[in-house]
Amino acid sequence: MNIDSEASNDISFDDFQLQILKDYEIAVTSRECSLLGRREVLTGKAKFGIFGDGKELPQLAMARSFRDGDFRSGYYRDQTFMMALGLLSPKEFFHGLYATTDITKETMSAGRQMGGHFTTYSINEDGSWRDLTKQKNSSADISCTAGQMPRLLGLAQASKIYRNVKVKNSAKFSDNGNEVAWGTIGNASTSEGVFFETINAAGVLQVPMVISIWDDNYGISVHAKHQTTKEDISKILIGFQRDKDHKGYEILKVKGWDYTALIHAYENASDIARDEHVPVIIHITELTQPQGHSTSGSHERYKSEERLQWEKENDCNKRYREWILENKISTEEELKSLEKNIKRQVRSARKEAWEEFLRPHKEQKRTLVNLLENAANSSMNKLFITKLKNDLIAIEEPIKKDMASKARKAMRYLLGESSKEKDLLAAWTKNFLEESQTKFSSHLYNEQSNNALNVTEVRPTYDEVPEQVDGRIILRDNFDSLFERYSQALIFGEDSGAIGDVNQGLEGLQKKYGELRVADVGIREASIIGQGIGMALRGLRPIAEIQYLDYIFYALFTLTDDLATLLYRTVGKQRAPLIVRTRGHRLEGIWHSGSQMGGLVHLLRGMYILVPRNMTKAAGFYNTLMKGNEPALLIESLNGYRLKEPKPNNLGDICTPIGIVEVVRAGTDITLLSYGSTLRIVLQAAEELREVGIDAEVVDAQSLLPFDLRHDVLKSIKKTNRLLVIDEDVPGGCSAYLTHEIIEKQGAYKYLDSAPQTLTAKAHRPAYATDGDYFSKPNSEDIFEKVYSIMHESNPTDFPKLR
Repeated sequence: MNIDSEASNDISFDDFQLQILKDYEIAVTSRECSLLGRREVLTGKAKFGIFGDGKELPQLAMARSFRDGDFRSGYYRDQTFMMALGLLSPKEFFHGLYATTDITKETMSAGRQMGGHFTTYSINEDGSWRDLTKQKNSSADISCTAGQMPRLLGLAQASKIYRNVKVKNSAKFSDNGNEVAWGTIGNASTSEGVFFETINAAGVLQVPMVISIWDDNYGISVHAKHQTTKEDISKILIGFQRDKDHKGYEILKVKGWDYTALIHAYENASDIARDEHVPVIIHITELTQPQGHSTSGSHERYKSEERLQWEKENDCNKRYREWILENKISTEEELKSLEKNIKRQVRSARKEAWEEFLRPHKEQKRTLVNLLENAANSSMNKLFITKLKNDLIAIEEPIKKDMASKARKAMRYLLGESSKEKDLLAAWTKNFLEESQTKFSSHLYNEQSNNALNVTEVRPTYDEVPEQVDGRIILRDNFDSLFERYSQALIFGEDSGAIGDVNQGLEGLQKKYGELRVADVGIREASIIGQGIGMALRGLRPIAEIQYLDYIFYALFTLTDDLATLLYRTVGKQRAPLIVRTRGHRLEGIWHSGSQMGGLVHLLRGMYILVPRNMTKAAGFYNTLMKGNEPALLIESLNGYRLKEPKPNNLGDICTPIGIVEVVRAGTDITLLSYGSTLRIVLQAAEELREVGIDAEVVDAQSLLPFDLRHDVLKSIKKTNRLLVIDEDVPGGCSAYLTHEIIEKQGAYKYLDSAPQTLTAKAHRPAYATDGDYFSKPNSEDIFEKVYSIMHESNPTDFPKLR
């Protein structure tokens, strides 16, 4: 392992002469943005600031080796890097601080993320892909420490796939796999488990990624001695260093103020990763943090006087300036003139950004003031409305909240009145709220025509005497068809490859399609999801397999923080149509019978959650998703792989509609809603209920996110006037979510003759074995008796008390 900085004279000065002053200009510009950005927070114009000061020089070096087609997966201190690539201007930097909701001005997220979170556009306005090989790419950042690491793995793996697999129509996504994925992380965040998980996975996979570790010796106020063994992450990682007998990493260590050593290190790392597909770690030491961690506090509170003085002397911009002067690249007078001009430009950018942020708000304020004045003059509550108007006038720098609040309060004083002025104010308020809400709430899901919701349903068709096969055979043959049709499709997970998954739903497919398209991976759920996210961001169609639903919690933070929010936080500018395949519900006890759907439907808004009752339905969902562009979690019924199903003769063509329920048994007395494995038990109970004169209608939810877009459950309730929701989640879990959807959103309360009820599993995890299942989750007797009690309450004469 190379743990020493290359000497500056190892790199020819002539190679850098033309770039040195330009790099210095960018470094000073970035620093000035950081300094003024902190002031904007302290004056109240911005809410929060976290900046890249102290990290400028290594980011300039990284930018020099970053090529078209490459991807960045970084964290919130990379502003200098983005500026060096021409992807972030000072004005855009300040618009990010102010949370401007105009995407043409705050180009990263239109105010949805804090400043310091960077992205580039992968999607055109019509939903088509841009040519990612003709631009420099940054995957959309998240704040969560080390949360960028799993995605980085997938971004790098995509290059390996494109280099080794023939993928049709891949010209927009890769040039023979020559792209590098560049990751950045703070030294303290390397303490996170997901960092080590990703490091290990990349070393195994041998993918082209370069990880920069910005090491300033602290994680907020906590010194490295409390974060890292030996206080040195590269010493810990030395076991990953490759040698002549073992594959692994190339590990470099370089000081963050040594310009030419940094240039040399990054050029070396780029060549190794790009040409050899070997991962590289660059440990950047002796960095500083001139303004502390963020605007939430001051580093003077926890750093010693000696450390603070050291940071002043070894600030990378200061050392770079001294180096320029020592090598007579420029003079003191020239640098002072340059610095003065930069300060003026950044101040001008800040002023322009603030004026642009305020301008539409001031225009809206003027309009609303006139509306309030007119409404006041026509109202018996003139005094109260006038006060609201004057309060609004007094706000010199209004924001949307100010207008919304004043307009809505004014409407209260106009209750019972009728006037043209009231109508105009009401119309303005309605339009303002709708337009404003869209700026904050659009693009949670795909809003383009290529949405999977628009895929036409294709029902299974059968031979006259269909073959009865295990459910796994239907899945296997359907996956075979998918991989044949979609060269960009691949699947990977624990035991997915050689044995064809633990239930043989992929039996024989690795041999047919190769170890890269049907792949085994280690036990590392978070980075499995990250592989999928990164590859999906680069135009592949990955299916990431989590062996059991219970294990999804080891990947949940990657799903909820990154995948589920991606389209939303980029305002539709990036997408990752990853399919997450897993299996769950009833079977083997505490750790293999997970049905924690309530948690998932709340934490994974932005993804589809699909719960097919059998493998034919599951196959149809996979086909539908491949025709769309949305991320989804699909949960196969764990106890359904060996159950017999008639084999369709149109596997590969079946498309199960998303967001549509299915009435699987018609009835007139009560609506029973369920999904997944429990539905079979509900159907059994419905047949038993018929014996006592109760005709139950059974509805399969099929998909939980979205749920029942056509309101077919409401149609059922209009007929039966009763509702019981049955599921195997805990009380108050998914059944509560479904009840809310039906009673409140669909308005079914108006048609109920009995109180809507739920029947769920017990509050604890399911106990082991058959008896554990029976006494932990709803069984057919539970369902029978629950339905009977509802009918008894309604009609005790026909349905006397059971027990």
